[in-house]
Amino acid sequence: MHRNHRAAALAATVLAGTLLAAGCSSSSGGKQSEDNSADGASAGKASTPRMTIAMITHAEPGDTFWDIVRKGAQAAAAKDNIKLVYSADPSAGAQANLVQNAIDQKVDGIALTAAKPDAMKAVVAKAEKAGIPVTGFNSGLDDWKQLGLLEYFGQDENIAGQAFGERLNTLGAKHALCVVQSQGQVALESRCAGLAKGFKGKTDKIYVTGTDMPSVKSTITAKLQQDSGIDQVVTLGAPFALTAVQSIKDAGSKAKVATFDLNKDLVAAVQNGSVEFAVDQQPYLQGYLAVDALWLYKNNGNASGGGTAPVLTGPAFITKDNADTVAAFAAKGTR
Repeated sequence: MHRNHRAAALAATVLAGTLLAAGCSSSSGGKQSEDNSADGASAGKASTPRMTIAMITHAEPGDTFWDIVRKGAQAAAAKDNIKLVYSADPSAGAQANLVQNAIDQKVDGIALTAAKPDAMKAVVAKAEKAGIPVTGFNSGLDDWKQLGLLEYFGQDENIAGQAFGERLNTLGAKHALCVVQSQGQVALESRCAGLAKGFKGKTDKIYVTGTDMPSVKSTITAKLQQDSGIDQVVTLGAPFALTAVQSIKDAGSKAKVATFDLNKDLVAAVQNGSVEFAVDQQPYLQGYLAVDALWLYKNNGNASGGGTAPVLTGPAFITKDNADTVAAFAAKGTR
């Protein structure tokens, strides 16, 4: 993300921010769903012709982040008279197959994440050839235009990482451990790279298997026992931050924890001080905008950012000082 795009993108984010109060029901994981119910989203429901939108992500089972994304998508679908079909697979090849399935089903639009952009290139080109618009969100900021996506909604992960590192400088950290839960995902790697750039101290990186939380816990514990100089654990998702807190206790370490992303338990951890702070990229907003953008394009030819600039949804720091302001939304599963 070039810095000269940030003001326009943030302005778009502010305009959409009022949508964050809406909540909706969601089943967990990567199962397909056509449930568009969303509390409070029925007011002003569109009377435009029914559309079918496929949302396809790289979500791993059990990662609560994606439940929040999905709720935002469902709220937009309910408002816009859209039949939303959600599916997910952490395997890049399998995710590409899901996109191909959506093309074969002749959906009206596709919203996808590009955690491994190379795997999405061919299938996005097929969607374009079939006349199906595709929006991107969450992952793939550096590649969305080359992929031929209509628009992109998300956080500049490298910039967010740099801001994270700069905050650690003010807190006096000297040796950070960046915990990556899925090797090769561009957004996660960018976070750690940005952290190393913004942080004046030493930065180490370890990879863990995000789908195996006991293994995550033991791996972090072992690293802390091995290197007592680590005074800051940086995780890239809320569930991993909460696990890292336990790892620190098990290792007898004095390190502190800060993280990217939120869920209701993580907000409570920030409130009680067991986690220092979190960076919120507003996943609800990402899911909402990625779906709503397809409705706008179909019905009014709109493209946020003019189709040339991404729309930023973060980063925003959640600390003990302001956690109370988002706690009620987090309790509903929308922050």
